[in-house]
Amino acid sequence: MYHLVVFASGNGSTLQAIIDHIKNDSLEAKIDLVISDHPDAYALKRAEANHIKTYILQNKKFEARDLELANVLSNYSIDLIVLAGYLKMIGPNLLENYTIINTHPSLLPKFGGKGMHGMHVHEAVIAAKEKYSGATIHFINDEYDKGNIISQTKVEVLPTDTAETLSQKVQAAEKIQLIEVLDRFIHHEL
Repeated sequence: MYHLVVFASGNGSTLQAIIDHIKNDSLEAKIDLVISDHPDAYALKRAEANHIKTYILQNKKFEARDLELANVLSNYSIDLIVLAGYLKMIGPNLLENYTIINTHPSLLPKFGGKGMHGMHVHEAVIAAKEKYSGATIHFINDEYDKGNIISQTKVEVLPTDTAETLSQKVQAAEKIQLIEVLDRFIHHEL
């Protein structure tokens, strides 16, 4: 069995996509733990509803959070950590000991970096009058959105698109792409 840990800060719709694919046997994996830095993140409720252990980060400072995560994760046999809407920087204890990937709602390197998440990204894409946006899955390193790119999926930005409609298109593409990437990890193709 391939063991995942998912970090999420918000709604957890990407987490739910992973859960759904595991449940319908199209993804041969198990989510051992969901970690959030927000005690009211809906992602935690999704995990609990599916009998997945959860953990809420207590430390807000970078170094303390890094040590806390390293301590918590040392209790698990982890094949891959997936950041699914998790907004905090990952520290050296995790970077040195785990394979970690992130989903990002743009075609990196465009519209990435600190503060570029969620609607901020889609608003920036619309304001820049881009013809395409999309989703990027990349490895994590010690800089926001600078890790090696694993996969990208393009979506067309229509003249009638708003940040909200673009967000819906990108999220749909991102979920399909993430499941494909996870399947490649599970089958040791990455």
